[in-house]
Amino acid sequence: MPVISRFYGISILMFFQDHHPPHFHAKYEGQLGVFSIDGCRLIAGKLPPRATRLIKEWSKMHEKELMIDWNIAQKDGKLKTIEPLL
Repeated sequence: MPVISRFYGISILMFFQDHHPPHFHAKYEGQLGVFSIDGCRLIAGKLPPRATRLIKEWSKMHEKELMIDWNIAQKDGKLKTIEPLL
């Protein structure tokens, strides 16, 4: 599962040929959350509130790039890295 971004101790990852709906995984301090790309809803797992807020802020800024990577991942292509939250 490639890491497509890292910020504030959070790693954003995406699986190849993963199930729908389009989503990404976020890892923070050994915990894992799964977020929808559209609307950035936490759909599985649990993360601390601060990490969840940062992930949602980042996701809103990069929704188009996340969808591009999602489409690439469905075809087993090389994912692009996405700028971190600064």
